[in-house]
Amino acid sequence: MADTVNSATVHTNVDEATGVATVTIDQQGKKNAATFDMFEGVGNAFRELGGRSDVRVIVLTGAGTEFCSGADLGPSRNDAEMSGLTRMRRIHRTPMAIVEVPQPVVARIDGVAVGAGLSMALACDILVASDRSRFSAIFAKRGLTVDCGMSWLLPRAVGFQKAKEMTLLAEILDAEQAAAIGLVNRVVAQGDLDAEVDTVVTALAGGPPLALSMTKQLVNNSFNSTFAAALEAEGAAQNVNFATDDVVEAGRAFMEKRTPEFKGR
Repeated sequence: MADTVNSATVHTNVDEATGVATVTIDQQGKKNAATFDMFEGVGNAFRELGGRSDVRVIVLTGAGTEFCSGADLGPSRNDAEMSGLTRMRRIHRTPMAIVEVPQPVVARIDGVAVGAGLSMALACDILVASDRSRFSAIFAKRGLTVDCGMSWLLPRAVGFQKAKEMTLLAEILDAEQAAAIGLVNRVVAQGDLDAEVDTVVTALAGGPPLALSMTKQLVNNSFNSTFAAALEAEGAAQNVNFATDDVVEAGRAFMEKRTPEFKGR
C-alpha cells in the first residue's frame, strides 16, 4: 500500500511495503522548472520524510521526461511579499533539507538537470541518469551567480578546477560527459532507468538504517574535518552501531548464509 501526499506541483509517495519514498517535481510544461512554492514543497517533503522511521530511502525525480530545468524565473506572487535575500534564504532551505535528511537519497534523472535543478540533484547521495540526460551549471548564461548550494556541492563532486570550468563557461554536458567527470554515479539507457533506480533503491532499503544514516553524515562532514576528528567521529558512530540489534542480525545472517533483515535498532 502506498501513502501519497500531493500538492499541485510536488508529489510525495511512500510505499509502505518497501519503505521507499518518492518526491516528484511536476511542472511539465516548463520542464519542471521550480517556482518558489515548488522549492518550499520539496523542502517540506524532505523535512517530513526525514522524521519518519518507516522511510528507508528517498527518491527525488521530475515528472515526465525531464528532471528540472532550474528555477522558474517568471513573476511570482511572493515577489512583493519578501526581499530578494529573504526569498533566496527560503529557497535555500530546500537543498539543505535534502542534504540533512538522514535517509539515503537517490536522484532519478531523465532529461535536463540544470541550474538549481542540478544543485538539487547534487544534494542527493547517489545520482542515476538516463543516457538522454543533460547537465549544466547554467547560471552565468542567465547573468546570475550560482545558488542552491552549487558552490559547495559541485567542487566536491567533480573537483575544484572542473567546477570552475562548469560554472564560468556554463556549458551543457551530456550524460556520458557527466559520468566521465564523476558528476553522476550511473548512466543507463532511458528504458532501463527505472530498473536501475530500483536496483539501487532496493539495496539501500535493505541496508542497516542507522549505520547508513551515520555513514552518510560522516562522509558529508569529511571535507570540513581533520583526519583526527574524522577518526573520533567514526569511533563514536561505530560504538553506537556495536550496540544495535542490526549488528547481531548481520552476524547471525552471515553464519546462517542468508540475507540479513535490518530493523534500524
